[in-house]
Amino acid sequence: QVQLVESEGGLVQPGGSLRLSCAASGFTLDYYTIGWFRQAPGKEREGISCIRNSGGITYYADSVKGRFTISRDNAKNTVYLEMGSLKPGDTAVYYCAAKRGPICSVSEGTYGDWGQGTQVTVSS
Repeated sequence: QVQLVESEGGLVQPGGSLRLSCAASGFTLDYYTIGWFRQAPGKEREGISCIRNSGGITYYADSVKGRFTISRDNAKNTVYLEMGSLKPGDTAVYYCAAKRGPICSVSEGTYGDWGQGTQVTVSS
């Protein structure tokens, strides 16, 4: 059974940091590009980052560029999203998703497997 599981999010103060992980089971991440998406209350889901299956190529939305870093450890079948300089506007449910192949984009319709989502709240 293909499954993606995000780590627990949490409450973070503005300016703080948090690392999310996305662990895959039932398949090998080596062949999959992974994307991170988020959905804030009352807003559409936003694609914020992706990393190519072999690593090396990444993408960041302008909203997170310079503050978030995506990485992967294929040996651990896990992808990470390191989030820094967090703002209240980063409050959202964060999802990871997987799609087979090397095309790194955040077009969510191209992703076939999704995690259950994890809540990140940035507030003092």
